[in-house]
Amino acid sequence: MQFKKYIGILFFNFCSLLLVAQVETDSLKTSHLKEVIVTGTRTERSVATLPLPTQIITGESIRKSGLSRLNEIIQEQTGLITVPDFGGGEGIQMQGLDAAYVMVLIDGQPLFGRSAGTLDLSRISVNNIEKIEIVKGASSSLYGSEALAGVVNIITKKTTTKEQLKGNINYKLATFNTHDISTSFEFGKKKIGFELFGNYFKTNGYNLSESNFVQTVEPYSNFTIQPKVKINFSDKVNLLLNSRIYNQNQDYKSEVGTDKFRGKSKINEWNNSILLNHAVSDNFKLVYDLYATNYEADEYLNDENNQLFDESNFNQWFYRPEIRSHYKLGKNTLTTGIGVNYETLERTYFEEKANLNSEYLFGQFEWFLKEKWNVLVGFRYDNHHQYQSQFSPKIGLNYKWNDNLSLKTSLGYGYKAPDLRQLYFDFTNSSVGYTVLGYNVAAEKLAELQSQGQILFTNGYDFSNPLKPESSININFGGYYKKNKLSVDYNFFYNTIENLIDTRAIAQRTNGQNVFSYFNIDKIFTYGLELNGTYKINSNFSISSGYQYLIAKDQTIVDKIERGEIFARDPITLSSFRLKPSDYFGLYNRSKHTANIKLNYLIPSIETSINARVFYRSKYGIFDSNNNAILDKYDDFVKGYFLTNLTINKDFKYRFSVQFGVNNLFDYKDENNIPNVSGRQLYTRIQYQF
Repeated sequence: MQFKKYIGILFFNFCSLLLVAQVETDSLKTSHLKEVIVTGTRTERSVATLPLPTQIITGESIRKSGLSRLNEIIQEQTGLITVPDFGGGEGIQMQGLDAAYVMVLIDGQPLFGRSAGTLDLSRISVNNIEKIEIVKGASSSLYGSEALAGVVNIITKKTTTKEQLKGNINYKLATFNTHDISTSFEFGKKKIGFELFGNYFKTNGYNLSESNFVQTVEPYSNFTIQPKVKINFSDKVNLLLNSRIYNQNQDYKSEVGTDKFRGKSKINEWNNSILLNHAVSDNFKLVYDLYATNYEADEYLNDENNQLFDESNFNQWFYRPEIRSHYKLGKNTLTTGIGVNYETLERTYFEEKANLNSEYLFGQFEWFLKEKWNVLVGFRYDNHHQYQSQFSPKIGLNYKWNDNLSLKTSLGYGYKAPDLRQLYFDFTNSSVGYTVLGYNVAAEKLAELQSQGQILFTNGYDFSNPLKPESSININFGGYYKKNKLSVDYNFFYNTIENLIDTRAIAQRTNGQNVFSYFNIDKIFTYGLELNGTYKINSNFSISSGYQYLIAKDQTIVDKIERGEIFARDPITLSSFRLKPSDYFGLYNRSKHTANIKLNYLIPSIETSINARVFYRSKYGIFDSNNNAILDKYDDFVKGYFLTNLTINKDFKYRFSVQFGVNNLFDYKDENNIPNVSGRQLYTRIQYQF
C-alpha cells in the first residue's frame, strides 16, 4: 500500500508537470545552465536540467568565506546541520536525517572511518577545492549503502597538462593559537600534468567546560598531502592517479572521579585511486576505476603513574574495482556500471577481523524529450554476502516551463546496510558494567555469559533472522526560477525510513546492568520545504538567503500518542496527564526552522570585498528531561540562536591578497549543549599566487 501511495504522489507531480507543459516557450536561458554537476548522474549535467535537488558551493565562495575546514563550510548551507558526536567530530544532518545516512566523497571516491556512524568533516581541508556538489535525497541507485539521505562530493582542482607552472601559498592565523598553512603547485609538460597540494593545521583547541583538566576540544595538529598525476596517452585515452595522505595527532584526557588520565589519539588515513578513461568512439566511453583506502585510529590513556589505563584501535580497509560505460544516443546517455566492494575492520571489542563483501551493478538512462523534458531512470542491485541484498530504483522528471522557470520531481529508494559495529561489536564497560553486542555475535556471546553465571535473566529476543538494512523512500518536488536580478529555487521533500536500527536490552547481568544488542525497530519520517533565493542589486552587490522548514518524527511514537499510551508529568502539580499529538515535538536534535542571509559587496576602486553571513537555528531538544522516553513540548530545549560571520578580502598588486575575518562575531556560546560552537574567532590570512 505504501508503494502505491508513493506512486500516486509521483503521478500527481507528473500530471502537474504535464499541465504546465502546455505553455509554448523557449529553453531555459539562464546563467544557471552554465553550472555543471557530475554527482547526480556521474555524467556532466547542467544543474538546470537535472531532476534532482542539488546545490553547488563554488571554490570562489569558499575562498571568500575565509573558512578552512569542511565542517565550517557545510554549516553555512541551507538545510545542512553539522551535528557533533561524542568523539568531538561533526557530521552532516540532511533533510532531517542523521549523519550516518549521508555519503561523503572526495573526487567521487567514498571516505571511511566513521565514529558511531559519523564521519568527521573537520579532517577535510578546503584550500584546494574547486567546488562541492551536494545531491539531496536518496541516491542509492548510483552509490549504494550510506547514500540514503544524500551525497556530498568534494571535487578538488583538476590536473591539466598545460605547459606552465602555477601555484599558491597561503597562511592563516586565528584565535586559539590556530595556524593553517597550505600550498599547491601545478606543472604540465607535453602529455603529463602534475599537481601537489599540502596543508598543515595546528590549534590549541578550546574549552567551554567547567573542568580545568579536560578541554572541550583538546589541542591537535594534522597534515594533508595530495599528489595528482594526469597522463594523456592519446586523444582518446588518459590516466588519472590521485592520492591523499592524512595524519592527525591530538591530546587525549579523561577524568574518572578524582583520577586523571592522559594520553594521545592518532589518525592515519590514505586514499588512492587510478582512473583510466577510454573514449572508444565519439559516442562510447569506458572508465576503469580502482580505489583503495585505509583509515586507522589509535588512542591510549595512562594513569598518573604513567601506567597504561586504557587503549583502543580501529583499522578499516576498503577496496573497490569498478567499470563504467557511458553511451550517447543523440542527446540521451545510457550509463552502466559493475563493481565489487571488499571491506574489512579490525578494532578493539571485535573478537576477529570483520568482513563486508558485495558485488553490484547499476544502470541509468538520461532521456531528453525535445527541448523541455528530461527523464532520469536508474537502478542499482547490490548482492551482499553478510545481509539482505538490495535493489534501489530511482526516477526523476525535469520540465523547462519557460525562459524563467523549470520544475523537477523525483522518487527514489535508499538503504543503509548495518555497519560492522552493529554486527560484530563485543564491548563491556569496565567501570559501569553494561555490555553491547553486535547482532551477529549476540546469541553466541550471550550463551557464554550465561554459562559463566553472569546473566540474571534474558528478554527472549530471537537472533535467527538476519539484521535487515535500513531502507527509505524519498520524494522531492521543486523548481528553479530566474528573472532579471532575482533567482529562487525551492524543494518540498518527504522521507520515510523503515527498519531503523536501534539498541534494545536483551538481558540483565547479575551486577544489575543490561546487555544490549541491535535490532530493526522503528519507522521514522521527515518532511519539509527548502527555499533559496538570490537578488543581485548590481554587479557589485548581491543578497542571498535560505530557509528550511522541517518536521521529523518517529511513527511509532505518533501511533502511541494517538492511542493515548504516552503521559507526561506536570512539573508544578506533579500530576500525570495524557499527551496530545500536538505535544510531540519530534526527533532529537532537529530544529523546525533554520535560515541564513548572506551579503556580498565589492568595492572595485580599492579592490576590496565584504562578505557577511548570518545564520539562525530554532530551538531543539537533546534530552528527555521529563522521563517519558519521548521529546515533547514539556521537555527542556536548547534555545534558538544566531551566528554571524564576517570576512573582508583585499587584493594587492603582484598577486598578493589579504583576508581579515571573524566567526561568531557576537561570541554566542552554550557550554552545556553546543560543544561545536567555540565562541568568537578572529583570523587573518595572506595569500600569494604565482
